Amino acid sequence: MKVTVVGCGIVGAAIAFELSQVPGLKVTVLDAQQPAQACSRAALGVLMGAISQKPKGNNLQMRLFGIQQYNEWVPQLEAITGRRILFNRQGILRLCCEGDDLDTWRSLASLRASQGWQLEIGDRAYLATHYPQLNLDGIIGAVYSPCDRQIDPTAITLALIEAAQHNGVSCQFDTPVTGIEANGLQLHTPTGSLDTDWLVIAAGLGSTSLTTQLQQTVDIRPVLGQAVRVKVPQPLGHPTLQPVITGNDVHLVPLGKNEYWIGATVEFPDPHPPLPDPAALEQMMQQAIAFCPALQQATRLHHWQGLRPRPEGRPAPIIEKLSGYSNVILASGHYRNGVLLAPATAKKVKDLILDPVKL
Repeated sequence: MKVTVVGCGIVGAAIAFELSQVPGLKVTVLDAQQPAQACSRAALGVLMGAISQKPKGNNLQMRLFGIQQYNEWVPQLEAITGRRILFNRQGILRLCCEGDDLDTWRSLASLRASQGWQLEIGDRAYLATHYPQLNLDGIIGAVYSPCDRQIDPTAITLALIEAAQHNGVSCQFDTPVTGIEANGLQLHTPTGSLDTDWLVIAAGLGSTSLTTQLQQTVDIRPVLGQAVRVKVPQPLGHPTLQPVITGNDVHLVPLGKNEYWIGATVEFPDPHPPLPDPAALEQMMQQAIAFCPALQQATRLHHWQGLRPRPEGRPAPIIEKLSGYSNVILASGHYRNGVLLAPATAKKVKDLILDPVKL
C-alpha cells in the first residue's frame, strides 16, 4: 500500500518514521524545500506536558504521549543515525508571578501525582537556593516539572527522516506538489506524477493550498514568532541545574557552552508576507532580562523568526480525514505545539491508515 506524506517538518518526519516501521507500506515524503526549513526550524522545542494546565482530556494525553515517546525515540534515533540530538532531560521551571494562584497549582500537582506524573511547588526561598540567577521581584514561587523536556527541533526532525530513510522511506525534497487529481489520487510535481493509495497532508501553512486543490479548503493562518540565541560569560545559576525556565510566556532554553535560546514572541501581523516586529522582540528580551538580570551581559549570536500554522475558527491541531475523502488525512495546524504533539499525531495517522473503518 502506497502512502504519500506531503510536508517534512517535525510532524511529517514523525509520521514518516512511524509509518516506516509498518510492514507492507511504501512510504514517500514530498516537500517543496529541504526538511525542517519552515516552522520546525524556528521552534524552541519546549515540551510542556505535565506542566500544562489542562487537567485531562485528549490534548493532555497527546502531550504526555509526546514526552514518553521522545524519551524512547532519542536514544533509538541516535543509535540508528549516529547523530547527537540535544535533549534536555532536566525539566521545566515555570515562574509564578503576583496574581497567580499557587493553590491551583498544588491541586494540579495532586492530580498529576494520581496520573503518574510529578510536579513540585517551590516558594521564594526554594528559588533563591536553587536558582540564584533569578530576580525574585514580583515572583511568589514556581512550579517545577522534572518529567517535561526540551529538544532541538531541527536535530530531531533530521534524525527522524534519516531513520525513516534507513527503513526504506523515499524522500523527494525541493519537490512541490503542483497539482492533485482526486480521482485515483495522483500527485503532480515538476519531476513527474505520483500515484498513491493514501495522502497525508502535513504541510503546515502549505496545507491550505493543498486542501483547496481537493475542493475542501481548510483555513490555516500564520502566527509569527521571533527568538534569539545568546551567549553569556558563564552558565546562568548552578552549572549542573539547567532546566528550561519560563516566565510570562518567555522561555529561556539552555543549549550548553553558556549559550541559550530566548523566545518566542507571538505576533499576528497584518502584512503579507508577515513581517517581524522589532519592538515585540525587544519587549521579549526585556522580559527575559527582568527575571534573569545576567542576560543583560549576553552577546546576541543569532536572531530568527518563523511562522506557526494556526487553524482559523477551530482548535489546534487538525488530525482527521479530509471531508469527502476516505484516503486523505490532514495532519496540520499544530500552532505552537508541533514538536510536542508530533509523536501522537504520527500514531493517530498510522491508526487511521491501518484501521480506517474503526476510526
